[in-house]
Amino acid sequence: MPTSMPDIANHTTAQTEGTLDWVGMSNIEMPIMVASNGEAERMVSAHVDAFVNLKEAQAKGIHMSRLYLLLDELSTNGTLTYQSLVTLLDGFISSHDDLSDQAKVQFNFEYHLRRKSLVSGKEGWKAYPVTITGLLNKGQLTVELAIDVRYSSTCPCSAALARQLIQQAFQDKFSTQNELALADVHEWLGTTEGIVATPHSQRSVAEVKVKLNSEVNDFPITYLVDVIEESLQTPVQAAVKREDEQEFARLNGQNLMFCEDAARRLQYSMNQTTQFDDFWLKINHLESLHAHDAVSITTKGVTDGYQP
Repeated sequence: MPTSMPDIANHTTAQTEGTLDWVGMSNIEMPIMVASNGEAERMVSAHVDAFVNLKEAQAKGIHMSRLYLLLDELSTNGTLTYQSLVTLLDGFISSHDDLSDQAKVQFNFEYHLRRKSLVSGKEGWKAYPVTITGLLNKGQLTVELAIDVRYSSTCPCSAALARQLIQQAFQDKFSTQNELALADVHEWLGTTEGIVATPHSQRSVAEVKVKLNSEVNDFPITYLVDVIEESLQTPVQAAVKREDEQEFARLNGQNLMFCEDAARRLQYSMNQTTQFDDFWLKINHLESLHAHDAVSITTKGVTDGYQP
């Protein structure tokens, strides 16, 4: 007969008694099928954190393999949706009998979307870092979707200073002439002397977190990306021809933004949506003038909601 193997977690007690907030595993690598509104289900390479609390002070530990096997079942035979996330959290708790009454899981992955260029009609892939978090606390459920969107921000102050230099260059060039020919001015504006200065812009990141409600099933990843990019108007591009680059320059010139401007734009758009119970957003302008970043943070402002 095979020798029975010891089960320390079940048959011994804690050396030092005490309850623990979270016990589990982090950075589990596995493929996950994800369902997003407006997109076909797709496979992503996820890093997953899985936890339960340990409410029994004398218990030696939890059963980590049970958490992993439930995740593996989802990875192998299921799709990550709102409902499957709830089922997973229920399974975390039910698999731990009287040890746990709280569960948490977090999926981190990059979600790739095909995005069209501004003018030429070309398409390319853009990767968006996504985090989906589920928390079940004594029957109280919270599901959060977080996403980062990169865009370009052009400084209004820098633009004003550049315009002043262009005005001064124009005056220096033509101040001695009583009459100006349109063709001469047009030609001069097309030279480096004519555009003597340009405003500085920088790659920027909008970090957005939203709390979902049970009315959703597939995660609104694409919808949230569209809301953010349409609000800010200058998302970074994938496939780019010269006409796209020119249009990108125009959009930057017509959408001058301090970090405060970007935050207020996005705050307004998020307040118009009905899919999210709450939101938190952080605008990061990764300065090209300074060695530090310009940052603005705001929330929806609901009672007991996100804190800045």
